[in-house]
Amino acid sequence: MPTATSEDISSTPWTEDGTAPSLDARDIDALRKRIDEADAAMIKLWRERSAASKEVGARRVAAGGTRIVLSREQEIIHKFHHELGPLGTQLAMLLLRAGRGAL
Repeated sequence: MPTATSEDISSTPWTEDGTAPSLDARDIDALRKRIDEADAAMIKLWRERSAASKEVGARRVAAGGTRIVLSREQEIIHKFHHELGPLGTQLAMLLLRAGRGAL
């Protein structure tokens, strides 16, 4: 099933006063379906990432290392902030906490 890209969304025609045209119920339902699909994909990826992160921590401890590598966490936070701005920083912090637990 093809999905719309951000380019598709940004090419939506706008009215002369700068507002978006009204959407009928089918358009809104289609957009909500895309949102639901994206949510499901993000939840699946969240769980996969969390499990992989927990496994890395467990293996590091089993090998005599530390559970957390702060330089690695800083790289992740920086990457998310660079790509998504301040909300990316918050998202990265949540992802890291899900994988390693609270500090």
